Amino acid sequence: MLIPSIDLMNGQIVQLVQGEKLKLAFDDFEYWITRFEKYPLVQLIDLDAAMRQGDNRKLIQQFTSRLTCQVGGGLRTADDGKAMLDLGAKRVIYGSTLFGGDNPADRKRHPIMNLDFAASLNKALGEEQLVFSVDTKGGKVAVKGWKEQVDLTPEEAVTWLENDCAAFLYTHVDTEGTMSGFPIDVAAILRACTAKQLIVAGGIKEQKEIDDLDAMGVDAVAGMAVYSGAMNA
Repeated sequence: MLIPSIDLMNGQIVQLVQGEKLKLAFDDFEYWITRFEKYPLVQLIDLDAAMRQGDNRKLIQQFTSRLTCQVGGGLRTADDGKAMLDLGAKRVIYGSTLFGGDNPADRKRHPIMNLDFAASLNKALGEEQLVFSVDTKGGKVAVKGWKEQVDLTPEEAVTWLENDCAAFLYTHVDTEGTMSGFPIDVAAILRACTAKQLIVAGGIKEQKEIDDLDAMGVDAVAGMAVYSGAMNA
């Protein structure tokens, strides 16, 4: 399944290269909403919230009222997720708050992962409404808008978090926004680590990749290839 991506920053739809360099920006929201209405799922990410530079909550309902969305970006508490669900999100995405943090007492079961927090999200929001984001940079899990890393592999993270979410979102930051292709071997390894829905992103450039991933039981998020016109979506 192809899942179109809508990334919001400064009140616009944007596409960044490796989460840093602005490549494309659009404010013709109606055009993209209409174009994506045929898809069973769309990914909506608030980059400003993820980078702790404000948020785009006023815009989010414009998309969730018309599209079936999983929404993420800067969600830190169960109440944050509930607020997005109340705005019409089908599912909510949690990432950085699952790893590290300032209070070691939150990590009684694992030195890096906040497993009790993951379990509390499950209890508060329900497993079927949770997507856990495991993004990597240089082979290690990247957090806080991909600005920092923790000493953890994506395989370890997925294995530990398996019981508390409906799906995993994996972004290969090294190729994100580059249209250089997604590393299919990484998808194969992660597919073997979880029975949950697995969604991957980062560098996807053509339909063949979507088909190859689909054959493995892996769904794919595409952004740059769609917005640049390289992929007909």
